[in-house]
Amino acid sequence: MSDSMVVSWLDLERLERVLDRLSPAQARARDALLGELEHAQLVEPWELPPDVVTMNSRVRFRVAGASEEETMTLSYPNDMQDTAERLSVLTPAGMALLGARVGGRTSWQQPDGPHEATVLGIEHQPEPAKR
Repeated sequence: MSDSMVVSWLDLERLERVLDRLSPAQARARDALLGELEHAQLVEPWELPPDVVTMNSRVRFRVAGASEEETMTLSYPNDMQDTAERLSVLTPAGMALLGARVGGRTSWQQPDGPHEATVLGIEHQPEPAKR
């Protein structure tokens, strides 16, 4: 997971509401994300650095060992209509990308072992778009 997760208080508030509504079957994902959020650096939404992955950011990243980069939108579970273009924050990769910075590396555990990705860029971050 990310070493220095930066999250806006607004994303945190929204994520906590989502986590409160998860089913018991999703307890593992809820607990994992809550554990990450406990250590997050909270900032005002309008003070988020433009190189930080936030909720609804469209982020370019490359998984270690992959030949091609991926571009996906980090999404809340209820926004997962086009799953080919979206990555749920409840997945291990989504949790790892939340709060990560461009140029930084982040890692997560999958059943097949550890994975690592480098954040290559952010094509859209909603917070600066509102400035």
